Amino acid sequence: MKAARYYGKEDIRIEQVPEPTVGSGQIKVGQHVNNDLHEYLGGPNFCPASQHPITGETIPVTLGHEFSGVIKDIGPGVTGFKIGQACAVQPTIFCGHCAACVGGAENVCHAGGFIGLSGGGGGLSEAVCVNATHVFPLPEGLELETGALVEPLSVAWHALSAAPEISPSSTVLVIGGGPIGLAMILCLKAKGVETIIVSEIAASRQNFAKQFGATQVVNPIEEDVKKVVLTLSNGKGADVAFDCAGVPASIKSACTAVKAKGTVVNVAIWEKEIPFNPNWLTSKESTFKSVLGYQKSDFETVIENLRTGAIKPNGMITAKIKFENVVQDGIKRLISDKDNHVKILVDVNAK
Repeated sequence: MKAARYYGKEDIRIEQVPEPTVGSGQIKVGQHVNNDLHEYLGGPNFCPASQHPITGETIPVTLGHEFSGVIKDIGPGVTGFKIGQACAVQPTIFCGHCAACVGGAENVCHAGGFIGLSGGGGGLSEAVCVNATHVFPLPEGLELETGALVEPLSVAWHALSAAPEISPSSTVLVIGGGPIGLAMILCLKAKGVETIIVSEIAASRQNFAKQFGATQVVNPIEEDVKKVVLTLSNGKGADVAFDCAGVPASIKSACTAVKAKGTVVNVAIWEKEIPFNPNWLTSKESTFKSVLGYQKSDFETVIENLRTGAIKPNGMITAKIKFENVVQDGIKRLISDKDNHVKILVDVNAK
């Protein structure tokens, strides 16, 4: 079967690899739709440069951790599924016995990783075998394209769990209008939040934020984010600030704009150390939290919100491409024109 294989920085190859055989407790998923176009410029980040402790694999690995598909085969011991059923896949890999897993935090397993990044196959292939516990049937009528957005939406929904005080009357600041920032807006809207302030530099992403339901969009180069937040919150500050940008200016902006005893939630993945002054938070007794990935309950909740229409994410899809064009029309396009694209879907089976 054909698969997109990651060999290293700026080196992804479409190759023929053996099709996996479904094992006990597994489901084989094919006909994938992916929006997973990472690792190309700065990797390996999640792809294993040395043997991964759970999968045992090292690069090259098959890519694709944000995907939906159709069930092709069902392994021994698996019930409740049927061939041809559309589904989304939670790609989390975890050991099940470390302190994090035993404590119910398998998303931060000490040896963890992701299908499609850490080995174990991936959605950028014609088929992948995964544990049935990680397969979530999609509601009747929900398109595979929408199912491919469950993973990034689950990242945003999990971030909401770090700020349980959020209510419809909350003032929420989202820093960064990229894919996860936009997913945050959609999830906040599903929660009924009425005041969502987004800080974003790129004009096209500002427009996306407005379309997705942001109350106010701020260009931090031209405006003072803190002043805008204070104005819209009657001088109080943001109840919660989500940093989805991951740049030095964004973390300072989040910390200074949040209210006394408010919460800053870091959603971004940082590539290097940055200056940080705890006094930004200490002076207000505000809280800083970080989140990573998602858990099963996040996938279930997002899918239910897609079923009811509380989350309407299809505006995130800005292009669809064929599998053989994944590098040129997908990855390189996101790099050269990232401000005008949110998610570029790859249809593995498109002719």
